[in-house]
Amino acid sequence: MSDRSAVLFLLDDTCRTGSETPLMLHRVLGVPLLGWLTHSLKRAGVGRFFLVCAPSLLTEAKACFPAGVDLSTASDESPADRLHVFLSTAEGDERDLLVVTGPVIYTPLCRAEGGRRANACMVDRLALMAALDETAPIGHFLRRTGEPTTAGDGFFNVDAPEALPELAKLLRRDLLLGLIRAGVEIWDVEHTYVAPGVGIGAGSVLLPGTVLQGRTTVGRDCVLGPNTRIIDSALGDGCTVEQSRVEGCRLAGSLSVGPFANLRPGTVMETGAKAGAFVELKNTNLGTDARVPHLSYLGDAAVGAGANVGCGTVTANFDRVEKHFTVVEDGAFLGCNSTLVAPVNVGRGAYVGAGSVITEDVPPQALAISRAREQIKKEWALKNKRADS
Repeated sequence: MSDRSAVLFLLDDTCRTGSETPLMLHRVLGVPLLGWLTHSLKRAGVGRFFLVCAPSLLTEAKACFPAGVDLSTASDESPADRLHVFLSTAEGDERDLLVVTGPVIYTPLCRAEGGRRANACMVDRLALMAALDETAPIGHFLRRTGEPTTAGDGFFNVDAPEALPELAKLLRRDLLLGLIRAGVEIWDVEHTYVAPGVGIGAGSVLLPGTVLQGRTTVGRDCVLGPNTRIIDSALGDGCTVEQSRVEGCRLAGSLSVGPFANLRPGTVMETGAKAGAFVELKNTNLGTDARVPHLSYLGDAAVGAGANVGCGTVTANFDRVEKHFTVVEDGAFLGCNSTLVAPVNVGRGAYVGAGSVITEDVPPQALAISRAREQIKKEWALKNKRADS
């Protein structure tokens, strides 16, 4: 179906099913069935879509189409004129097109022998245009002249919400098999979850328990998992994310996250950076080769290239009224259990002594220490020993 067009009728079948949501807007892995269908068709080469649906469903339905496709829409009350225009502007050598007339999924890598006629058919484009010119009922024309599809072609009807768990297995498996065919290594297809629209480069490895959602893109030669969830994020080549959560982030390449890290929206990690065990980052930029090895929270911060953030470091960024920003410049070194009370700036190459609470800017190349001086009281324990000890 290279460079092809498709016409989709989104039915409001709520009265028939008793559900408050049309079948094609029910969700699998957080994505409506209509989204699974359109992404499957795009992977098969469909680049032009014509959607017919009730005005009340249009906004939600439009969100189900992949980025970059050509989408035309019409109300279900009077689609004929706009449909004719859509058909007439197709590629000149496009003879047949797909028409989806009811709830259906498309899994070309998970076909089944036989099966009943699906709610989709192939029709002659010029013949359909002629039928529209003659104001012939579209449904009657499709039943009379459409070439039916079946499970043997990868099309499966969706009859009721109760069918979704079994259909979800088909959808997931079809998508994962496509990734494997494209060069992605998946250790366990039964316990790996990838939503349609997620892009993954060849050579990447998905370990069990990996969940990829939204508009996530993953570069080549990455290792994700086990037990990792990534949402609406962009990962470059050579990233390792282990047992962690990443949402709304941009990760460059050749970097590592986790285990047990939580990267929240707005976080950017440049090449070679590290967010290690039990690290939480929110709206934070880690520069090239910057390291936050473990047990730290950085919120609303910028950490320069080559800087090192010691274990237990925290940015105190919220005063109950506003969030404030922290800057750690290139090559700075923060000792363990440092607290940076924002707004504050640690200069280039500066050092912060372990256990310090920093409330004022630290000049470049300076050493900042803010803690009580240690006192040694010799033989104190002997003089204050309890009688029963």
